[in-house]
Amino acid sequence: MASSSIEWTEMTWNPTTGCDKLSAGCKYCYAEVMAKRLLAMGLEKYKDGFNLALHENALHIPYGWKTPKIVFVNSMSDLFHKDIPLDFIKKVFAVMNDNPQHVFQVLTKRSDVLLKYHKELRWTHNIWMGVSVENQKVLSRIDDLSKTKAKVKFLSCEPLLEALPNMNLKKIDWVIVGGESGRKPRPMHPDWVLDIQYQCTKADVSFFFKQWGGTNKKKAGNEIDGKTYFEFPPQYEQHLEQLELLGY
Repeated sequence: MASSSIEWTEMTWNPTTGCDKLSAGCKYCYAEVMAKRLLAMGLEKYKDGFNLALHENALHIPYGWKTPKIVFVNSMSDLFHKDIPLDFIKKVFAVMNDNPQHVFQVLTKRSDVLLKYHKELRWTHNIWMGVSVENQKVLSRIDDLSKTKAKVKFLSCEPLLEALPNMNLKKIDWVIVGGESGRKPRPMHPDWVLDIQYQCTKADVSFFFKQWGGTNKKKAGNEIDGKTYFEFPPQYEQHLEQLELLGY
């Protein structure tokens, strides 16, 4: 595990690593670049580079955290990759089920596999399930997510590559939006962001704006008309209240 600079989480936990490109959002995959760096640094976990690998020895890690965490699961992979056996996914879910004091954020581009497996998994309240939605070609991921038994459902519209009008947010709790960064970022139009913000307000869905992105994302910042939007789903407040009752 490692602390994270991602604004909507605190740390990462990678029981699997590696992936392959699936859709437009994968073009400049940060995890692929990072895996190459870690391989060059000699880290054993990345000896296979960005090839898919399962790490049984990582399953015990959350049991050792002494204070409640917000955890991005598989920042370096996709838990619902077609080549990850259901039995291993169940082991990851069992760890999350056993540690209700932590919030586990799972994000996938493979919503078809998620939908196929969701009834086989135990969806405790601390598991937040999300899908990446970067353009209109993948809007079906929202419908797949909506059909699952996940208690908290979210969208990651990052990198946002085009307008996403009229999204079905009926069963969605949280939407994250962000522009692409790096050396050759694809542009994000402000109107695309404002429209998603409006859709969230209309549907009473929490809205989190991560960044405008660009070649200098720090300079571009994360303000919309002088304001930051770091909203979390209402279930997070309920989670904190429960932790307080338990003495955390």
